[in-house]
Amino acid sequence: MVNFMLKISADLENLTNLQPQGGCDDPSFPYLFKLKCGRCGELSQKETCVSLGDTVPLLQGKGTTNLVQKCKFCMREGTVTMIPGKGRPLTQEDCEGGKFAPLMLFDCRGYEPVGFVFGVGWKVESLEGTKFERIDLSGDDFSEYDEKGECPVMISNLRSTFELVK
Repeated sequence: MVNFMLKISADLENLTNLQPQGGCDDPSFPYLFKLKCGRCGELSQKETCVSLGDTVPLLQGKGTTNLVQKCKFCMREGTVTMIPGKGRPLTQEDCEGGKFAPLMLFDCRGYEPVGFVFGVGWKVESLEGTKFERIDLSGDDFSEYDEKGECPVMISNLRSTFELVK
């Protein structure tokens, strides 16, 4: 079993608690990233979409997983299983300290996740408590005006990493 923790960071201006729309364990949030084959090293050409709400039965044994996929080059089959309850929102304090926040843990067998893609379906709140929902981060940033706090708010410099967890 090889676990990879997806961690995110960004520059949050007058904002805190960046996370998927339904929280870190949102069953419908699409996690998009490429997969690198553990046998031949081939990188998938397109991003793979995995979400907690989508499960498939394992071909061998009992249980389910979130993704079963074959490498197009060596034909080896691998799985990606999401492990909820390990993530938390990215806070203003994380950003000020230059830290990453853990978002989701992936149990990867036969694959290594690389290149997370920020897309649609995020939420964040201003330091004054104004909620901004259904944010599209596919353009790498977000800017708005917080009328309650009478200040501009912005998300920029999005970063992500997959960290091996033992």
